[in-house]
Amino acid sequence: MASPKSANAFRTISEAAEEVGAPQHVLRFWETKFAFVAPVKRAGGRRFYRPADIAVLKAVKRLLHDEGLTIRGVQRLHKDQGLKKLLGAEASVLIDDGDAPPPPPAAPTQGVETPADSARLRAVLADLEQARARLDAVLSQ
Repeated sequence: MASPKSANAFRTISEAAEEVGAPQHVLRFWETKFAFVAPVKRAGGRRFYRPADIAVLKAVKRLLHDEGLTIRGVQRLHKDQGLKKLLGAEASVLIDDGDAPPPPPAAPTQGVETPADSARLRAVLADLEQARARLDAVLSQ
């Protein structure tokens, strides 16, 4: 029996569909309707879903099925208020601050980065660089 994947592991479309609670064809359909649903695609078109992708898919399902929004309504919500608003409670997946709750929204600033913003951006960049290195290694095989 295979050991369970880590929380940060990429998921196949079948694993993502099971975790989200929606069929695979629905996940592929949402990809055509929502630009922010963008799994990593390997040669041959095989999709791999990151934890953040799963959170986005769960949010889309919640908005469409539980809250009764239309596809256009979800698109408009994303356009007007951004991905964080769309994610709601699932937004904590995108910001890895350990067990700490997300910080309260700060007053808007123009072009001013706080040290916390810089640290968070450096952490995201490091995660992206690690993911790219793993993908490059897989693709070079």
